[in-house]
Amino acid sequence: MLELDDVKVHFPVRKGVLFNRTVGHVYAVDGVSLKVEAGQTYGLVGESGCGKTTLGRGVLRLVDITDGEVLFDGTDLAKLPEEEMRRYRRRLQMVFQDPLGSLNPRQNIESILSEGMAAHGIGKDQDERREKIKEILGKVGLPTNALSRYPHEFSGGQRQRIGIARALVLEPDVIICDEPVSALDVSVQAQVINLLEELQESMGLTYLVIAHDLAVVRHISDVIGVMYLGSLVEEAPSDALYAGPKHPYTKALMSAVPVPDPEVEDRRERILLQGDLPSPANPPAGCRFHTRCPWAQDRCAVERPVLTDVGDGHKVACHFAAEIEAGTLELTRPTGIEAVTETKAVAAEGPDADKVAIPAQSSGDEAAESEPEPEKKKEQEPEKASAEADEPAETEEAAAEADAPVEADVPAKGEAEAEVEAAVPAKDDAPAPAVDAPAAADADADADAAGPDEDDAAESDASDAESAKTG
Repeated sequence: MLELDDVKVHFPVRKGVLFNRTVGHVYAVDGVSLKVEAGQTYGLVGESGCGKTTLGRGVLRLVDITDGEVLFDGTDLAKLPEEEMRRYRRRLQMVFQDPLGSLNPRQNIESILSEGMAAHGIGKDQDERREKIKEILGKVGLPTNALSRYPHEFSGGQRQRIGIARALVLEPDVIICDEPVSALDVSVQAQVINLLEELQESMGLTYLVIAHDLAVVRHISDVIGVMYLGSLVEEAPSDALYAGPKHPYTKALMSAVPVPDPEVEDRRERILLQGDLPSPANPPAGCRFHTRCPWAQDRCAVERPVLTDVGDGHKVACHFAAEIEAGTLELTRPTGIEAVTETKAVAAEGPDADKVAIPAQSSGDEAAESEPEPEKKKEQEPEKASAEADEPAETEEAAAEADAPVEADVPAKGEAEAEVEAAVPAKDDAPAPAVDAPAAADADADADAAGPDEDDAAESDASDAESAKTG
C-alpha cells in the first residue's frame, strides 16, 4: 500500500543577508527505503535526531522531499501538485506527538473535528457532520458533551484521543502515528495503544508508528525498522528483531532495554556506545555508524553499506554482520562488554565457590583490628558524658543555696520595716523557696504603708509634751 524508495529530505543551510547563499545541507533523511503492507503496523525506531519524524512528515508532504519516491497505491506522492496532494491527504492522516500543540486552543472540539470534514466534502451539512463526530468520539472513548469544550479542558490522554478522532473522521487508509504515547503517563499509554489496536481491527487501518520506546513498538508492530542518522540500518519482523538483532546499533539499543528479572539483568550482555551522535549537517563518510561501532573496520570508513536481505525478511546494512553474528570479528573499541563477561564468570562459579576478597572490604577489617583505640575512646565517651551530666545537678544546688540569702536580705526602709521583718516567724535555717519572694514583697509594701502613720503619731506626742512644758 505504501512504499518509500530512496527518500531523501535535505534542509539547506544558508548564510548571508543580501545574497542568502547556500553553504551546506542538513541530511535529515538520506536514502530510506521501506514498504508497508495493507493492514500492517510498521514501527520506526531510533534515537532523537535520527530523522524519524521528518520521514513521516515527508510522506504527507508536510516537508518537501528532496529526492526519491513515495508510492501510495502506485501513485508517486512526491511528484503530485499541491492541490491534488490535498485530496490524497484524506486517505493519509497523521497523529502528532504533542496533543496540545496540535489542537487550536481557540476552537472547540466540534469545530476542530468538523473542519477537515468540511474541507473534503464529508457530510451534507453540519448536523450530519455532528452525528458522524459523535460516532467517532464514542469509538475513541470520549463523551458527546466534549463537543462544546476546548482543548485545555482535557487531560493529556483525552487530547491524544481527540487527535486520533480528528484523523478517523476523514476515514483514512493509513495513519502515521508520530510518538503517539511519549507525552502520556504509563497507565494512559496502555489505553491509547489498546485503542489503536482495536481501531485497526474494526476499521482495517494501516499504521506507520514512529517511536523511541522499544517496548511500545514491540507490542504494537508487525515489522520494525531501525534508523540511525537519517538512514535505515536494519529491518525485520518484530519477534525476529528482538530475538536476534544483527546490526551493532540495534544490538546496543536492545541491550539498553531493562529486563524485569534481576538475575538476568545482572548477567546479560550490555553494549555501551562511545562518543556522541554525529551532526546530520556533517555526517561521517562510509557507514554512518562507524564512528561509534565497536566492530568498525577500515572498510566501514570509506564504503557505505547497502540494506541487504539476509533471510526471512531480515535486512541489515552492515559489511560484517555475518562475522559479528558468528563471533569471528574482534572488537576495535571498548564497549563495557568485558565487565559484564567478568560478572558472568563470577556468577557461574556458584555459591559454594570461594569468594574473592574485595580490597576495600579486607582493608576495612584490618583497620578495625589494628586500631582498637577508637573503640576505647567510644567507651570512655559515655562515662565522660555521664560525669558531665551529674555536674549540673550539684551546680544547681549550690546556686540555689547561694541565691537564697540574696532573696532573704531585703534592704531596710526604716525601723518599722525592721520590726515587721522581725515579726515574721523563722521556719528553718534553710533558704526560703523562690515562691515566697512575692509574699516578702507584699510585707515590704505593707511596712512602707504603715511607716508614715507611726511617724505621725510620734510627732504628735512630741508636740503635746512641748505644749505641756510651755503651759
